[in-house]
Amino acid sequence: MARRPRLKTDTLPLIWRVWREWLSPHRGTLAVVLVLIALVGAATGLYPMLIKSAFDAFDNKDIGALAYGPLIVIAVTSVRGFALFGQTVLTNRVVTRVEADMQAALYGHLIESDLAQLARESPAAFTQRFTTDFAFIKEALTRISTVLLRDVAMLIGLVAALIWMDPLLTLIAAVTVPFVAGPIGRIGKKLRRVSTTTQEQMGATASLISESLAGARVAKTYALEGYLKGRAAEALENVRRLKMKTANARGRLDPLLEVGGGVAVAAVLMLVGQRVMSGERTVGDFTGYTAALLLAAQPARALGTLNAILQEAAAALQRYFALMDEAPRIREAPGATPLAAGPGEIRFEAVRFRYREDVPALEGIDLTVPAGRTTALVGRSGSGKSSLLNLVPRLYDVTGGRVTIDGQDVRAVTIPSLRAAVAVVSQEVVLFDDTIAANIGFGRPGATEAEIEAAARAAAAHDFIVRLPEGYGFRVGPAGGRLSGGERQRISLARAFLKDAPILLLDEATSALDSESERLVQGALERLMRGRTTLVIAHRLSTVREADQIVVMEAGRVVETGTHAALMAGAGTYARLHRLQLSDGEPAHTESLPAVP
Repeated sequence: MARRPRLKTDTLPLIWRVWREWLSPHRGTLAVVLVLIALVGAATGLYPMLIKSAFDAFDNKDIGALAYGPLIVIAVTSVRGFALFGQTVLTNRVVTRVEADMQAALYGHLIESDLAQLARESPAAFTQRFTTDFAFIKEALTRISTVLLRDVAMLIGLVAALIWMDPLLTLIAAVTVPFVAGPIGRIGKKLRRVSTTTQEQMGATASLISESLAGARVAKTYALEGYLKGRAAEALENVRRLKMKTANARGRLDPLLEVGGGVAVAAVLMLVGQRVMSGERTVGDFTGYTAALLLAAQPARALGTLNAILQEAAAALQRYFALMDEAPRIREAPGATPLAAGPGEIRFEAVRFRYREDVPALEGIDLTVPAGRTTALVGRSGSGKSSLLNLVPRLYDVTGGRVTIDGQDVRAVTIPSLRAAVAVVSQEVVLFDDTIAANIGFGRPGATEAEIEAAARAAAAHDFIVRLPEGYGFRVGPAGGRLSGGERQRISLARAFLKDAPILLLDEATSALDSESERLVQGALERLMRGRTTLVIAHRLSTVREADQIVVMEAGRVVETGTHAALMAGAGTYARLHRLQLSDGEPAHTESLPAVP
């Protein structure tokens, strides 16, 4: 007869934390579950006693036992059956509620995390946390109530019956416990390690598959199908091997429990049989004790495998809490105040920034972006243009120096008020799988249909929207895949119009468009930029001729500032870049950045 193996000491704090943060609000329901579990244990403990009493009554030719015996059995089994049903329903109610709450909390934490935190893992790897990891957690939570509690209660009832019927034999049967519990504990320790590695490998595999499918166009163009299939096969084989290690470790539990239980039953059969033959015990004693021992085998076996399940869940919980405990670096300062409305002047004062300690992205930036004017950032890839843009809405924080809006340090104001003052339009348009109206409406939650339509008209999007089957109710599909690039960009512009923020950040919003779409978007941009402080990244120098100020960047520093005419006359970095682009075939007089009155 096996007993519950001792859990690893570092598993208990995880269980306690789950109780404290997620299970304790359901303590009333769980109290009812405990009462039902106690009824199950008590009813189970009565089984062998009823069997012993029945055989003793039959030996004594007690005719009355035939009348009341079956009724007692029906009553006991009915109590146990209804208690099991109630316990199962209530347990599932609590477990599914806790699972949903934990998943919602994880999603909320991820969606509020810094970009630097989210960049460490792929979206597919994070998604895998909600599936595989929570499968282990849910199973463990369910087993704790249906195995750890119910089966412990059953064992207590059965062991009480065994002790009541024969204390000496019960002590002999318990001798096998240490020989079984030790190996079970070692197997659980190995399962913990293997399960952690398996979950990480499954996350990496999910990332690989997601990345491959997202890059299907490139894969087909460059005939990479064979290479990608090989990578996927190798990753899936690694997962298979790890799963086999888990299955083999779990498989060792069955023979251990089987042999341990068999030895205990064999010893009891031999000793009880001798006592019955010598007249010391009755046939009722033999049948009742043997029935109790056999009934105890099932919960003991379940408890023997519980440690393996808990170790796998502990690995998932460690990953869950490690992520949940990672506080965002972008946080509001104590006493932060809302950003005061102003003309929208942006200043970068001795700004330094780096993504990693060994790689400076910006170094000593001193720059003023005049309110209501257009400032263009130009330079080679990697010169720091996007990094500078990201500091304005605090997608990242400066490593040194400060960024101010109308003299207010962006780190000293509330994050919602800061981001409400900034609209972003980039070449990588982000649309969600929702209606067009919803995607535009994200610019200002609560906007009316008329306001959404007005924003769409301003962005030159209304005409194509009304031609769609459901108009503004048309679902754009994942990442806006049911729309063309120009249509997606105009939806993004409509969102920015609706937000009506005083500061506008543009990341080459027209670079990936065809001529017709670019013409429409350029016209919308002209209307959007009017009267706003605009900071625009330009990869094509011909698009920034009309900017009020052009800032040339190199290696994270500002090397030149001025108008197009002044920089061309200076024959510096900007003039060289301009001549280089012209020599590469870009026409000297392409569509320019809209002039802003």
